[in-house]
Amino acid sequence: MKKWIGIAILFSLSGCAVSPEATSEPEAKTTPQDVLTPRANHNTVIDEEVLYLLMTAELAGQRNQYDLALDAYLQAAKRVDDARIAERAVKIGMFLKDEKRTREALDIWLSKDQNNMPARKFAVLLAIKNSDRKVAVDNLDVILSDDPAGFEGGMLEIIKALEKEGRTQFIYQVLDDLSQLHPDDSGLIFLQAIVASLLPDNELAQQKINRVLELQPDWNKAIIFQAQLAGRTGDVKKAREYLEKAVRQAPDDRQLRKMLLEVLVNASAYDDAIKLCQTVLDEYPDDGETQFTMALIYLQQNQIDKAESYLEKLLSDPEWEGRASYYLGKIELDKQQPGKALKWFDRAAASGYGFDAEIASVSILLNQKQLEEVESRIKKMDAKYPEQHLRILMMKAELYSQWGKYQEAYDELSNALKDTPDNRDVLYARALIAERLHKLDVLEADLKKILDKNPDDVAALNALGYTLTDDTQRFDDAEKYLVRALELKPDEAVIIDSYGWLQFKRGKYDLALEYLNKAYEKQQENEIAAHIAEVLWVMGKPQESRDFFEPIFKKYPDDEYLLKFKNRYMPSEL
Repeated sequence: MKKWIGIAILFSLSGCAVSPEATSEPEAKTTPQDVLTPRANHNTVIDEEVLYLLMTAELAGQRNQYDLALDAYLQAAKRVDDARIAERAVKIGMFLKDEKRTREALDIWLSKDQNNMPARKFAVLLAIKNSDRKVAVDNLDVILSDDPAGFEGGMLEIIKALEKEGRTQFIYQVLDDLSQLHPDDSGLIFLQAIVASLLPDNELAQQKINRVLELQPDWNKAIIFQAQLAGRTGDVKKAREYLEKAVRQAPDDRQLRKMLLEVLVNASAYDDAIKLCQTVLDEYPDDGETQFTMALIYLQQNQIDKAESYLEKLLSDPEWEGRASYYLGKIELDKQQPGKALKWFDRAAASGYGFDAEIASVSILLNQKQLEEVESRIKKMDAKYPEQHLRILMMKAELYSQWGKYQEAYDELSNALKDTPDNRDVLYARALIAERLHKLDVLEADLKKILDKNPDDVAALNALGYTLTDDTQRFDDAEKYLVRALELKPDEAVIIDSYGWLQFKRGKYDLALEYLNKAYEKQQENEIAAHIAEVLWVMGKPQESRDFFEPIFKKYPDDEYLLKFKNRYMPSEL
């Protein structure tokens, strides 16, 4: 489910704010060609010299000679009582990032039209860029007084435009200065809360939003933002409380109810979430998003029949068919019904759910050893999803591995590392293949590269520790890695098994058996079973080893780990 916490929604509340031509800064989308020809002004007398300057500006723009165009516009703006010529000079100056000439043009623009809001907003932008608090505050004060309804939207556009330049702290200081002039303006304080949250300073943001709600207790937008702040700090209880208040004040707001619903799900308040979903469905019985949410909640509660019921309803809705099919496939996979799951995943892919569904299908086919079919599908996916080339390559390497073509798998992964040398998943996958090829130097180098970036990568710690145990005599090094892995994941069966195997290699058979039995109790893996059988045999307990091993081997006669033990210790038996 989508995360509900985020500042981005607040930016969507405003329209264009910096210029009447829908651009906060000309460099964003506007180029000088868009602004080179001034509109006719029948009240302006243009002499021959000014006409020459305007023609020069137009021709210069057509030839991408923007410096010349800017100079010509500046000279024309000084000679004609038409603010729009200065406006165009400002936009070209912003495009060129020429602050000196932009400021000159802006001064001309404001001298000819003091009440022009776009000019004021450009002035604010320049002032903030130049860290001029007084000029920024003076211009914002005019904007707030003359256009209070548009102030918030305009300021949000300025914040968004300058956030990437690291000006957020300065913007907060400017707003703080402005708030001294308007101490009870709830909209201004709300903007301070937003900017504080971007710093990020959640405590300050919370103080400001609390003040907003003291001044305007029923302002739903402020209540929602208050809930977002609570959610950001992990206080789901408060987030729920605030959103419930907002829903009570605006019971018909569907989006608000969906936000509350996501909070309830995050808080594991599933019964309350179901009730809220039902209120939406009572009014809008065909709301696909709410039906899908109901299905996910029931899956979370392990009420599979109810989940399937809602997912099946969505199959007739083209917008939701792919997603519903995908989750029905996951349900069948959990039921150990790979054939049925495969059909659902294929339907999901055909219905537009795409890559994830096709990957799920390929995974099933790999497990079923339908390797030719896997190869065919991977080729089609490689052409169909070029942006997913790396994940497809990983699947191709897995295919080669299952085929026993370890060198081919190794080569594919090595090629991938040329483009993404630090990719953790590719490094880990190549390390495992390198072990098959007895390239222990590569294995160790790849796993250490992972650990250099993340010393607590449990999988890498365990893989390196186990390999050093099984394939070398570097038991002290192996213990260092495995002890750290156990500290991080003390209940992980595969790590307990690795540590038990290390004790076996060191000749501490009783301790080894203790760890291996503990691992097998947690996870009945055949590799762990083979380890236990070998320890028992080496301890001089062959019959106990047979009694443990034989029923497992009869159940899994093709398992490579069990076969390895049998061929080594019981070649003529079974």
